[in-house]
Amino acid sequence: MKVVAFERKEQGSGASRRLRTAGQTPGIVYGGTDAPLSVALDHNALWHALKKESFHSSILDMEIGGKTQQVLLRDFQMHAFKQLVMHVDFQRVDAKQKIHVRVPFHFTNAEVSPAVKLSGGIISHVMTELDITCLPKDLPEFVEVDLGTLEVGNSVHLSDIKLPEGVSFVQHGGQDNPTIATASIPAGKVESDAENAAAADAAAAAAAAATPADKK
Repeated sequence: MKVVAFERKEQGSGASRRLRTAGQTPGIVYGGTDAPLSVALDHNALWHALKKESFHSSILDMEIGGKTQQVLLRDFQMHAFKQLVMHVDFQRVDAKQKIHVRVPFHFTNAEVSPAVKLSGGIISHVMTELDITCLPKDLPEFVEVDLGTLEVGNSVHLSDIKLPEGVSFVQHGGQDNPTIATASIPAGKVESDAENAAAADAAAAAAAAATPADKK
């Protein structure tokens, strides 16, 4: 994905306000062997780009002054109540150095899983993204999680999915096999099923206790 930025010379909050008034967003590009570079980007183009999932988890080709370099989106700040991007940070990418980034999960086949199709259960996403490390060339836009065989009472763990080649999970808090999704029966449905079963048992008991005269 291509991003066009312009080098900016003026610094400070006043200069940033003037940029925003002119429809631009101030930002910075840092990392690598070059010094940090202050830039400005077209606000509307950036606003629409931020709505795309791939913009957050892909290597971006940033053009500055006719030259292109590869970067990752690292952070952005929004206005407290306006639809306004206040500032954006990008990190330069070295093709030979591993990067550390979060990528989203894409969940598939939930609707045909035994948990949903046969048991009327619900699937809860315990995690929505994964912290990974890899070389830039191996960076996936997302990691797919197939829920097609998930049954009620079971879970999907990281060990149940295959990460793309060259991609490693970054462990946090001693969790080497975190839970990604779980399947369960909604509490309301459990209560309803229990009530229906109790009513059926009561009706059966009443029928069994009825005298022949009662049945005429």
